[in-house]
Amino acid sequence: MSMKENISPRWRELHGSKNWENLLEPLDPSLRQEIVKYGEFAQAAYDSFNFDTNSKYCGSNYYRKDDLFDKLHLTRHGYKVTKYIYAMSDIIMPQLLETSLADSAWSKESNWMGYVAVSTDDESERLGRRDIVVAWRGTIAPAEWVQNVKIRLTPLGEGNAKVERGFLSVYTTKGKSSKYNKKSASQQVMKELKKLVSSYKEKGEEVSLTITGHSLGGALALLNAHEAATTFANDVPVSAITFAGPRVGNIAFRDKLDRIGVKVLRVVNKPDMVPKVPGFGLMDAMINNKLGRSIAQNLHWTYAHVGVELEVNISNSPFVKHEFNIAGFHSLEVYIHLVDGYHGSKSEFRKDAKRDLALINKSTGMLIEEVKIPENWRQLSNKGLVYNEYGRWVEPTRVEDDLPSPPSESSDDDSSVDSSTEGASQENEMN
Repeated sequence: MSMKENISPRWRELHGSKNWENLLEPLDPSLRQEIVKYGEFAQAAYDSFNFDTNSKYCGSNYYRKDDLFDKLHLTRHGYKVTKYIYAMSDIIMPQLLETSLADSAWSKESNWMGYVAVSTDDESERLGRRDIVVAWRGTIAPAEWVQNVKIRLTPLGEGNAKVERGFLSVYTTKGKSSKYNKKSASQQVMKELKKLVSSYKEKGEEVSLTITGHSLGGALALLNAHEAATTFANDVPVSAITFAGPRVGNIAFRDKLDRIGVKVLRVVNKPDMVPKVPGFGLMDAMINNKLGRSIAQNLHWTYAHVGVELEVNISNSPFVKHEFNIAGFHSLEVYIHLVDGYHGSKSEFRKDAKRDLALINKSTGMLIEEVKIPENWRQLSNKGLVYNEYGRWVEPTRVEDDLPSPPSESSDDDSSVDSSTEGASQENEMN
């Protein structure tokens, strides 16, 4: 593992205060470490998620929040989880929602969607501030939700900013009959952020908010960053570091994020298809042209990327297969590997990159055969089944402390979502 540097004198610069100017080409070593860290926080949202459609806990987190980083070997980062986030929508993961119709399922409507974490005292001293992180989970396969993405844009509060309807649905949908989503993901996360920011500000600490996610999680990170920056109004610097994120909104949404001070660093693997949607391939070139932008602003299907792009390319790594592989190009572990080995756009893969290569094959077969690591090696022992006292192999019943627990929200606190998303939430309830 690489040594952790004290970055307190330059934390604002690394957090994007100057849009990472002169830090990406070549890639600043300290920034590389930070990007890898946030990538691993996003990866944790996959590694702890129960994808097993045979399990009555399908769609939940395997672990309690107090155990999450310990179980996933991430305690070295010096953060602790404070909150789990749940979401409900028909585009999160269709087959999981079908499974959840079973009477024995832990939830009939909701999926675990991410978490909030905060840096410990020691880590905060190294970072130069108290860092609050929100990590959002994506979906299993890129094609799974790309097929569900609707080209229709829907308004985001007042003004001309619009975002993709399905992404906003995941972020704002709630249901009165739901155990886990009486409050939307938006309301859950914002209540926790307000509590944490207030607590640390009262102690006189500097506080930052870093929101991360992969794929669909990258889209949710931008919606979350927009709401947080609107809520805290320049009192807390807000940055989003996303991986394989799609376009989320229109030109006005991009301009609004810039205007309210949200700093966005998008990590993109060149052959990955997900960052190219919604929209079409020439869209970015079109809206960056004066005439094209004028035309695009009046089209209902015009999407724009936001922030600064760090483009990596799988073809630069000597350790992964380069043949066409949609899922492999999109894999977050592949992304993190490419960032760890990235020095510059015209440079070779770093020879002193230290991150474990075996992690790439955790849920893919992307490593070259010469590395001798099995494909898709990460799984629960015996796929989660245990041999019980009656001599049968069964899914263990979780003890009470390990059961998925709904957010402890008071019924009268519905004000945590700001006006920019409240209307969308009400619309989703009606629909």
